[in-house]
Amino acid sequence: MKSDPILKGIIIILLLAGFFILASASIGITTAQKLPSNYFLLRQLATGGITGLILFFMAGRVPYKRWRSFSLFIFILGLGLTAAVFLPRVGLEAGGAKRWLALGSLTFQPAEFLKFGFILYLAAYFSSSGRKVSSLSQGLAPFLVAVGLAGILLIFQKDLGTLVVMALSGLFLFWVAGGKLRHILILVLLGGVLFAALVYFEPYRLSRIRVFVDPGYEPQGAGYQIKQSLIAIGSGGVFGRGFGMSRQKFQYLPEPMGDSIFAVAAEEFGFVGSLILIFLFLAFAWRGFYVSRHAPDTFGKLFSSGLVILIVLPSLVNIAALSGLLPLAGIPLIFISQGGSALAMTLLEVGILLNISKTS
Repeated sequence: MKSDPILKGIIIILLLAGFFILASASIGITTAQKLPSNYFLLRQLATGGITGLILFFMAGRVPYKRWRSFSLFIFILGLGLTAAVFLPRVGLEAGGAKRWLALGSLTFQPAEFLKFGFILYLAAYFSSSGRKVSSLSQGLAPFLVAVGLAGILLIFQKDLGTLVVMALSGLFLFWVAGGKLRHILILVLLGGVLFAALVYFEPYRLSRIRVFVDPGYEPQGAGYQIKQSLIAIGSGGVFGRGFGMSRQKFQYLPEPMGDSIFAVAAEEFGFVGSLILIFLFLAFAWRGFYVSRHAPDTFGKLFSSGLVILIVLPSLVNIAALSGLLPLAGIPLIFISQGGSALAMTLLEVGILLNISKTS
């Protein structure tokens, strides 16, 4: 059987849009650093595109049910790789956080692999547990253990954004699998308390909350990024300045190729272009959940649902944060932001989704 053509079409459009937007967003940095204008685009293609396409085609050929047999191993491997960033000469520190592994001249962010392993493990465990998911000992407790193991590593890496995405994605999967409402409320309460504590004891996180409540707070400090982001989005108007014409990417907007890339896209393509990009992610969610709903077994339903939310949730959070609707969380825009390991893992995940769609 053939994979879902609508889902495949949406994926191709998002992938091409990502390279297109990144090519423009990188101009400010390449100009400042006197690099070739296509330097970062070619690096994205080399580190994420080529590896990602290999993983994409591999995932399309390997029956998705085989992933179930390796779920625990992949999750443990993800934990091990994520812990390895703390090893000397292996872990790479940038911006005051250790989140990368150095492999010669290449870098890899193992948290991207951990997210995938986490969702795979939960899908495999919940599908084998059946109705026992609603019990405390075989539902809530194992879920807390899995989240806790991953959470400890991410907290020490100061990667609260990834932890929130993983926890919410896992909670969604727990609910889909049949978790009790009472247990879900307990998880939400525990998560809220932990989140509040992590924010309170880290001044920069507390500053982000203050900026969210009061956008005028420290306009040259903690509030600088959201201020420049809103200027970029507002400057785009209805139809935008045009491709390559963003002004904010020239040393005004922090991380124009990373967390802030949506603001660059909004400035160049305007309100209409922004709506189209949001529509593409919503269309991806609609078709992805369609595949999940028609999967032939519980594992396929849970695995595909988890992969969809793992891609859509951070994307919508990123857009909302840069628009001032949520606090900034340092979460990249999937398919669009720079990051070879993130792109490679995303292509692996959508390859699995398309493989599941062959059976629906």
